Amino acid sequence: MTARLAAREGLLIWTPDGGLAPWTEETSDRTQGEALLVADSWLLAEGRVRGYGRHRERFLRACAESGACGEPGGPGPRRLVGFWHDMTAALPRTGEWFPRVELAAGSLELRLRLRKAPPLGTQVRLWSAGQPDPRSVPRHKGPDLDALAEVRARAVAEGAQEALLVDRSGTVLDSATASVLWWEGDTLCLPPDGAPVLPGVTAGVIQERAARSAVAVAHRRRTVAELSGREVWLVNALHGIRPVTSWTGDSMKAGPATKAAEWRNWLENLTEPLPHQ
Repeated sequence: MTARLAAREGLLIWTPDGGLAPWTEETSDRTQGEALLVADSWLLAEGRVRGYGRHRERFLRACAESGACGEPGGPGPRRLVGFWHDMTAALPRTGEWFPRVELAAGSLELRLRLRKAPPLGTQVRLWSAGQPDPRSVPRHKGPDLDALAEVRARAVAEGAQEALLVDRSGTVLDSATASVLWWEGDTLCLPPDGAPVLPGVTAGVIQERAARSAVAVAHRRRTVAELSGREVWLVNALHGIRPVTSWTGDSMKAGPATKAAEWRNWLENLTEPLPHQ
């Protein structure tokens, strides 16, 4: 079992026999910037997380679907469970963090990257120009992080904080770092069912609450322009719910965020302590 490590930023490498240990050139012959097959991350605040079990299942499922488990030296189900157990034990229980678990592409190493949480946002400004989806594996987080970072950087250069990804027909899919939800009247809307989007943990939690509360949910095909004047949310594990309060470009208008505050308050109260290991 991995002992609780000092709470400081850095990359930790996992081995079945040794558990987690800080990355050094001696412990790994790979670079810290090695491409990723799978990644997952969440907000960790004073030892509390929202949807921790969901992140576990998404990470383990993505590792299995990546094909790495069948490769020589790849992490089979038992190793994945062992890694998650040791990783959970090593997470800090104080402070605000944005840890990321990783499956490296070349070495097939399992890693924990401890990062301090960045400042959290309660609203977001969107780039009004839909960006062609650059992802090669849209349903898995990890392989396309660099490409998505470039899209977001272009949005920032245009005076926005985020960009929407669209398919060849112009249909909205995701943003560079979050799931996209919007309201049409009292109906909570998402991209078309079966669209190549990341299975967002936070989006899933929101959909379940809507179903329990008899809120209508619909999967609809919409272009960026068709979101003008509507209440649009970007949702992810770091920021929770961020309503779009402005757009770059004169043609797009942000709809009033009449529902966001109540849903955001509900979501923020869903955090639970990390499991004891």
